[in-house]
Amino acid sequence: MASHYLRQAVEAGIPESELRLSSGLRPELAPTGKSIYAFDNPENQKKHPWNAALKALAINTGVWAFDLIVLDADFAKINFSTIRHNIKNGFVWDNDQFSTNLFAHPYHGGLYFNSARSNGMNFWESVPYSFLGSLMWETMLETEPPAINDLIATTVGGVCIGEITHRISDLVYDDRRRGLPRFITEFVGAVVCPVRAINRIISGDAWKVRRDYYKYHDYNRLPVKFSAAAGYRYIADNNSLFRGEGNPYLNINVAYGDPFSDEENSPYDYFTADFNFGMGSNQPLISGMHLLGRLWSAPIYINNDMKAQFGFYQHFNYYDSQPVKDGSSQVPFRISEAAAVGPGLIYKFPKIGSLTSLEQRIFVDAILLGGSLSDYYNVIDRDYNMGSGFSFKVNTFMEFGKTGSLSLNADFYRIYTWKGYEGKNLKDTDPLYLNSQGDKGNASLLVFNSAFRFSLSTHVSLDFSAAYYLRRTVYSYHENVNANTFDARIGLMYSL
Repeated sequence: MASHYLRQAVEAGIPESELRLSSGLRPELAPTGKSIYAFDNPENQKKHPWNAALKALAINTGVWAFDLIVLDADFAKINFSTIRHNIKNGFVWDNDQFSTNLFAHPYHGGLYFNSARSNGMNFWESVPYSFLGSLMWETMLETEPPAINDLIATTVGGVCIGEITHRISDLVYDDRRRGLPRFITEFVGAVVCPVRAINRIISGDAWKVRRDYYKYHDYNRLPVKFSAAAGYRYIADNNSLFRGEGNPYLNINVAYGDPFSDEENSPYDYFTADFNFGMGSNQPLISGMHLLGRLWSAPIYINNDMKAQFGFYQHFNYYDSQPVKDGSSQVPFRISEAAAVGPGLIYKFPKIGSLTSLEQRIFVDAILLGGSLSDYYNVIDRDYNMGSGFSFKVNTFMEFGKTGSLSLNADFYRIYTWKGYEGKNLKDTDPLYLNSQGDKGNASLLVFNSAFRFSLSTHVSLDFSAAYYLRRTVYSYHENVNANTFDARIGLMYSL
C-alpha cells in the first residue's frame, strides 16, 4: 500500500525524499501535491545569521531603553566610561534575588537563542548568540559590574529554555487556520516563544494562509504527550503536619519525542518539561521548573521488549518557595541547577501482567552553576549561596493500562560554595563589588516525589502527588542547619 502511494507521488513529480509517511503509511501531502511540513519549505531552510544578530541586539537595546526611559533605573545610565570601567574591572558574583539570577537570566538567554533558531540556525549554531548577547549586556548595558553567574546562567540555561520553547511553539502553529482560531494559535505561540512570534510578524508569516508547508511538527516522527493539571496544594511549615499553607496550583507537563528512537538523535529530539505554578498571593508564581533535554544517545541493549539507552543530557531544575503565611519565618526550600549536564541511562522493561509500561531512569550530572538557600548570607537582594557541584536523579515510571500510572522519583543535589563571605563588616565595602558566592560551605537537598494518576476517562484523571524535602547545609563560619518539610497536591489532570 505504501509503495502504491509513493509511486503516485513520484509520478506527480514529487521527490521521494520530500515525503513523510503517516501512521497509515500514506504520504502526507498538501492539496498542491507538496509537503505539508514547514521544515520542507526551501525558504525555511535558509539561514540568516546577520538577521539573527540584529534580533539579539534589538532585544538588548529594547530592554535597556525600557529600564532607562520607563523605570529611570540608575544602572541603565551608561556611557563610554562605565563600559570601559566594566571591562577593566572584570566579572564578579552579583547579589540579585534568586528568581532574577536563576530564572529570569536563563529565560533572557532563551530569547537570544531563539533570535537565531527563528532565523534558520540549528541548535549548535544558536548557542553563541546566547553567550554573546549576555556578554554584551553584562559589559556594556548597565553600570553595575558584569556578573560571572549571569553569563553562565544566561548562556547555558538559556540554551535549554530556548530550545524547548522553540520546539513547543512548533506544536502550536498551523498556517491553514484563519480568523479567531488563527489569532489564538499566534497568541499562544507568542506567549511560548516571543522572539519567534516577532519574527513571524515581521515576515508576514503570522497571517499568511498556506495550502502547503503549513504544519511545523511531525507527530509520527516525534510523538508528543501533553498534560495539564489544576487543583489544591498544601505546603507544610517547618515539617509540621497541621501548620501550613494551601493554594491553588497549575501543572503543565510535556514529554517530547521517543527516548528509544534510533532515527531521531539531534539535540532535544527528546526532552521533558514540567512547570509548576502557584496561584496564591504568598508563594512564588513559578514554584518549580524541571527541564531535561537529550543532547546525544545510543542504544546499549535491545532484547525483545527490553531496551536500554545511554546518553548525555542537559538539566535545568528550579525549586522556589516563600515562608508559609502566619507560620515561622523559615523558607521551606530553595535550590536551582541553572547550568548542568551529564550522562544518563534509560531502561524500558517488558510488560508484566497489568503493568503495561515500566521505565527506569538514572542521571548523574555536573552542576556548573547552581543556587541554594542560605540561613545567614543577606546582601542587597540575595539570601542564597551560589556555586557548583553535582546531582543524582532516579526516576521510576509505571503504567497500569487504563487504570492509571505511578511515578517515584528521588533527586539529590549538592552545591559547593567556594568563594565565601566571612561575615566581615560591609561599611568599607561597596556591596556591588563584594564578589562572593555566599557563605562558604556546601548545601545538600534530597527530594522524594511520588505521583499517582487514576484515570476517570480517556483524557481525564485524578492527580495525587506528594514531595518530601530534606536539606542539610554545612557552613565554614556558621552553625550547620538541617531543615525538612513536605508538600502535597490533589487535582484533576487532562492529558493528550
